[in-house]
Amino acid sequence: MVQFYSPNRRSVNRSAFPVTVSVTADNLDAQGQGIARHQGKIIFIPGLLPGEQAQIQLTEEKRQFAKAKVVKRLSDSPLRVQPKCPHFNVCGGCQQQHVASELQAKTKASVLEHLIQRETGVSISAQPIIDGSEYGYRRRARLGLQYQAKQRKLLMGFRQSQTNDLVDVKQCPVMRPELEKLLQPLSQCLNNLKAVKRLGHIELVLADNGPLVVLRHLDPIKESDRETLKIFSAQYQVAIYLAGDEKSLELLESETVQAEPWYQVDGLKLVFSPQDFIQVNDDVNQKMVAQALAWLDLQPEDSVLDLFCGMGNFTLPIAAKVQAVVGVEGVAALVASGQYNARLNGFNNVSFFHENLESDIHRQPWAAQGFNKVLLDPARAGAAGVMSHIVKLAPENVVYVSCNPTTLARDSKVLLEAGYHLVSVRMLDMFPHTSHLESMALFRREPMTIE
Repeated sequence: MVQFYSPNRRSVNRSAFPVTVSVTADNLDAQGQGIARHQGKIIFIPGLLPGEQAQIQLTEEKRQFAKAKVVKRLSDSPLRVQPKCPHFNVCGGCQQQHVASELQAKTKASVLEHLIQRETGVSISAQPIIDGSEYGYRRRARLGLQYQAKQRKLLMGFRQSQTNDLVDVKQCPVMRPELEKLLQPLSQCLNNLKAVKRLGHIELVLADNGPLVVLRHLDPIKESDRETLKIFSAQYQVAIYLAGDEKSLELLESETVQAEPWYQVDGLKLVFSPQDFIQVNDDVNQKMVAQALAWLDLQPEDSVLDLFCGMGNFTLPIAAKVQAVVGVEGVAALVASGQYNARLNGFNNVSFFHENLESDIHRQPWAAQGFNKVLLDPARAGAAGVMSHIVKLAPENVVYVSCNPTTLARDSKVLLEAGYHLVSVRMLDMFPHTSHLESMALFRREPMTIE
């Protein structure tokens, strides 16, 4: 059984173990830590795989469990693999590159199944898993920038595990190759800027029409630095955007200025701002959207509600198949992008509303409409504020896309108590080598055979 622990439980001062003990892991937890047992207590051990024996040293002890580190691994699992990233075990970005991809996916699916069964009483499989390439998948990444005064060097990279220090990233094999190859020349370019001490962070994004860079800077960028960035832009065929604060965005003009960035989903073109949220894993996103459309069983006469719709990643593919669709989103910029893309793709059956779905939704203009099918894709906090309204609408099908299995399981209970059946669940391996667990679930008012 998958085990869970809360990092906030009170520590126990007494120790029931010797300083070093030998254990054999028998499972993985949700974060990819090995789980072993000693004298009746569960121990969580980063870096240890099921079946592996190791000498360990306790690092933290609590009433119900303990944490430990590996002193010496005494055996290797056949599912242990060589990490591709030279920064593994230092960079906090990936935790599980030492774990074979099939074990990673199986563990995440097991976590999802366990949470749903524990919270709802429903036993259901999360197979088949929706996945893609385990490396070279990430089309968006945010890297921190830290100037080291003593070394007179700007570090560019991801934070180390459990610290604010940066790993100076030279390679990142989970990034799309088009972005990874920019890392070293971009770092060198930024180190040559006069404003090198006053830079915030970098965002790398790969649109379907090419890569782009967003540079967050704390002081105005002077002309000499602008020229340096323009040379980089032309040499590497990358659009560069300057962000003086979180709201401003300036495209740095160059000879290689691209059209506004866009990506395709379900054959549609979606234009986006570099600061808009888009799904990081394009391959899994395509499959996720296709599965959602299939589960909704869309018909020409349908009226569909898409809650937490973003810029229309699901809304617009739905619009191509139904009479009408309404998207509701709390971020104004995403609503504007959705409206623009509806016009761009020639849809006149789509309405977008900018509303806070955590407030009183019954007074919001879209809430007076009726819908026979609903899709929702909330943030980690889930959708507690809208579940009662979904029940009131009584749609035939509800597809819930989730980035937090705990809130998915919690919100599922509202639908189950209202007479819905949990028909299918899928684990979405959107972020291989990490503990992030994304999923989607289909609810129907009438039972059906699992697909």
